[in-house]
Amino acid sequence: MKRYYRVLTIAGSDSGGGAGIQADLKTISACGCFGTSALTAITAQNTGGVNDIHAIPVTTLEAQIRAVLDDIGTDAVKLGMLHSVEVIECVARLLAEYKISNIVLDPVMVATSGDKLIQDEAISALQEMVLPQARLITPNIPEAEIISGRNILHEAHLEETAAQLGRQFSLSVLAKGGHLENDSLVDILYDYEMSEIHRFTNRKVATVNTHGTGCTLSSALASFLAQGLSLPDATDRAIGYTRNAIKAGAAYRLGEGHGPVHHFHAFWG
Repeated sequence: MKRYYRVLTIAGSDSGGGAGIQADLKTISACGCFGTSALTAITAQNTGGVNDIHAIPVTTLEAQIRAVLDDIGTDAVKLGMLHSVEVIECVARLLAEYKISNIVLDPVMVATSGDKLIQDEAISALQEMVLPQARLITPNIPEAEIISGRNILHEAHLEETAAQLGRQFSLSVLAKGGHLENDSLVDILYDYEMSEIHRFTNRKVATVNTHGTGCTLSSALASFLAQGLSLPDATDRAIGYTRNAIKAGAAYRLGEGHGPVHHFHAFWG
């Protein structure tokens, strides 16, 4: 019998379909894995922004995670929107109980639209309970600044911060440089396991369709790690997949704000 590569995403739902659980499951499928999910919150959002957030009861969140792990299991876990201390405590406890090793954390704090997606007190809980269990985190510059407490103004700062966070929390860090004022897009991987720095440089794509890129990249990373790729190889594959999804999505118009990327660009377009 054949065996699926399995990826569990624990994140919030996006009614607009461009980010969150919806983007995660599309990405996981497109990258060759079987996706399962546990919702932390339901959001009312579209390409213009987040209009409402309804938290899922923690008991229901726990039941979702246990239902998946007790029966299906997983080869990797992608963590997205963990908006409260209670949610973080629940997820951290279950990750430790089930001894999950391939954990990719996208520290979702601010949406593309600028809407805040996490409570202030949850940030320290995330640092104390989840980061020490993660294999890899994928912060953008605003998120890396919040977690590290330092300003990132150029590429050297980005590299220094990735290494600082990696050593501080004993994990690998993919620091995304999309907010830097450069012609090229530079992402820095600090591979904690090998004590190496890797740079990934690509030309920026001129498009407003960037909604859900963080969810997409982190889900692709989890998918390739689930398949057994090394951190540098998984990162290279995930960045390539996400870049192609952005390029293909730039040709479409959906909604009035930040549209989605094209997750299935390799299959139809």
